[in-house]
Amino acid sequence: MENSWYITGFTDGEGCFSVSFNFRNKLNTGIEVRPSFSISQNKKSLAVLNFVREYFDCGAIRFDHHDQTYKYEVRSIDDIIKQIVPHFDKYSLKTAKVNDFYLFREICYKVHANHHRSQKLLPEIIELAYKMNESGKRKYTEEYLLNRLAR
Repeated sequence: MENSWYITGFTDGEGCFSVSFNFRNKLNTGIEVRPSFSISQNKKSLAVLNFVREYFDCGAIRFDHHDQTYKYEVRSIDDIIKQIVPHFDKYSLKTAKVNDFYLFREICYKVHANHHRSQKLLPEIIELAYKMNESGKRKYTEEYLLNRLAR
């Protein structure tokens, strides 16, 4: 349990819940939805990312050339639903990041239920995602994605 609260505190400071979008012609909506939980650290703190990966027993660690850090990341929707969400439901975040988590959780449940594959239901996922990480960078605007979906 002590490690559980450590993981939550560490995530409050260093973690990120995000949902990205890419265009994929093979999908009937044309838009791919990619929920992701991640924690980034420099090389000197790589051991803590290994600890987090072992704790959750899922995800992977990779080097991010963009910001020269290592990143622990979970992208599998099944792992997010089975490992990540239950942890943060039980060991709640204390900062404003908890609001991003609630939106992330709702989106992940919708993706798990295949709502992201529906022209009718995908706009709700897009709208929820754009309420998250409002200071973050986005490749596409919400309006652009919604307009592209409406075509």
